[in-house]
Amino acid sequence: MQKLNKNSLDLTKENISKLKQIFPDIFCEDKIDFEKLKENLGEFIEESEEKYQFNWFGKKDSNKIALTPTSATLRVDKNSSKSWNETENVYIEGDNLEVLKVIQKAYYKKVKMIYIDPPYNRNADVIYEDDYSDNLKNYLSMTGQIDEEGNPLTTNTEKSGRKHSNWLNMIYPRLKVARNLLKADGVIFVSIDDNEVANLRKVMDEIFGEENFVGILSVENNPKGRKNSKFISVSSEYCVVYAKNKEISYFIENIPKNMNDMSLDENGNYIHNSGKRVLVGENSFNKEVLNFNSEKHYSVYYNKVKNKLIIKNENSINEINEFLTDKGYKRFISFKENKFVDNTYTFKKLLELFENNALIFTENKIFEKNFNNKIRIKSILKNIFYDALINNKKEKFKIDLKTTSANELLKKIFGIKDLFKAPKNVNYIKLLITLLAEKDFLVLDFFSGSATTANAVMELNAEDGGNRKFILVQIPEPTDEKSEAYKAGYKNICEIGKERIRRAGEIINEKLKMDNGKLDIGFKVFKLDSTNIIEWDTNVDDLKKDILESGDVIKSDRSDEDLLYEILLKQGIALNSKIEIKEILGKKLYIVENGKVTLFFDEINIEIAKQIVELLKDKKDDLNILFLKDKSFSTSEEKVNIKELFKQMNIFDRIVTF
Repeated sequence: MQKLNKNSLDLTKENISKLKQIFPDIFCEDKIDFEKLKENLGEFIEESEEKYQFNWFGKKDSNKIALTPTSATLRVDKNSSKSWNETENVYIEGDNLEVLKVIQKAYYKKVKMIYIDPPYNRNADVIYEDDYSDNLKNYLSMTGQIDEEGNPLTTNTEKSGRKHSNWLNMIYPRLKVARNLLKADGVIFVSIDDNEVANLRKVMDEIFGEENFVGILSVENNPKGRKNSKFISVSSEYCVVYAKNKEISYFIENIPKNMNDMSLDENGNYIHNSGKRVLVGENSFNKEVLNFNSEKHYSVYYNKVKNKLIIKNENSINEINEFLTDKGYKRFISFKENKFVDNTYTFKKLLELFENNALIFTENKIFEKNFNNKIRIKSILKNIFYDALINNKKEKFKIDLKTTSANELLKKIFGIKDLFKAPKNVNYIKLLITLLAEKDFLVLDFFSGSATTANAVMELNAEDGGNRKFILVQIPEPTDEKSEAYKAGYKNICEIGKERIRRAGEIINEKLKMDNGKLDIGFKVFKLDSTNIIEWDTNVDDLKKDILESGDVIKSDRSDEDLLYEILLKQGIALNSKIEIKEILGKKLYIVENGKVTLFFDEINIEIAKQIVELLKDKKDDLNILFLKDKSFSTSEEKVNIKELFKQMNIFDRIVTF
């Protein structure tokens, strides 16, 4: 039997393992020989003391924070959740760095899109203080779960003298850990203003690679501009975009075209008036024909009256087929300076377009009709409202990026004015999500604030039938006692976010006349906390005494479900996994993902073991693990007999105890 690993994914060990696969010769007795590593890297090593690099006060500790595993866990909060048994969405309360570490194994390379709106570092808006020795203690102190001795979270101010360094020390480890959660073709969007946009670019170049920089969007969130600006009335902020691997990531065209730019062709289909591609005709871009047997070298003869097209292979510009021209056919060729150049497509592709009525014949050129009714997003995002072509018909289309509109929506949802400071606009987040072609993927937002991202995901799924899921993470930052939110009973930001998801989901369902079975408007709530297992908790004094007095290694205030999800996370299984609960002699057996993992937390005997075998005999999976407490066996003899039974029946690949 094996022992369960108490910690989150150890990124240092992961990196060393990858290095060992690439350069096995640099390891000697499991230590890295850096001289050999330098030899392997050859000319790519920079020996000079003067080199391009980005440093700040605290960077080494910031990196250490990112690489330090955690034994923390997430505890179940069903009372705050909605549709717990049906939903695949997740809302997590806690310090986001610690949470990102906790979910590393379960969501490693599973997130398609990350959107975050971190603090912009304006005077006193950074509330995160990281301590690599015990980051969890900071969080527990802030939320009142322990006393304020130790390391309470503090607020960053201009007076600190290291405004930019403090902000970088906050954002760096979070981005570094978050990158591991992105799929190979995943993308990350980070909202920011001009206080830290330059530093953010440098940090993301280092973490994601300069080669994976996609672009910076200028987002017009305040068209009227800030009235208190001394030099420039600032009307926009930025969104910095990076891919995990730019070579395989891509965005689709997602902005509907303006009806003023469209016209009907002879078959009643809408086509774009400009930007049509020249397929055959005078062309200064295509290469001169050197192989006259190429599939891209041909002449086109077209009879407009008969709507017939004939392809001919001709070796001379002056080699005109008079037989066809006499019968009313017009000749089209691609040329430059009296020489043939390649046509844009092969003759097979051209014939296919002709059959689909996708060609436009002018006096001396053949164009491809542009049936696409969408255009690519521009780097300058402006608020616009126009008649657009949507689903081949005229509809109103709006890009609304304004913070004022976001506030109006919150007022509509809650009936309270000024509930949240500077929320993001739902339409803006939806616009970013629709850059991705798929409609079934996971969106992560670990600075979730008022939960705009959840609102956007639900609304978009309702509109296009998608099955996108969200994970939101937010530290329960207290609301100001003088604020409208506090007066309305919302004592921290998480309470606002969760209530928004509940209310927004119901509004979406009502608006679209959908029932809950068709649209996932629920969410599972989890709260960051210390581990459920006493032996793993470094903050508990006199561990041996506690264990002896309790008779169990599990903390007395923790439930079986708390323990269940801690084990699943440490095993690398997602929080929204399918869980069956079976009763055996009044005790619960948890079967996860059709038997991939099975957990039993009560005392076990040979009779219970036989019933477990009976329940699981038809659920054999590629990976099948049983988790039991060390104290589940009444005697050593019972332990041996049960282990032998499981071995004979070949039900479990592994049995793990804790």
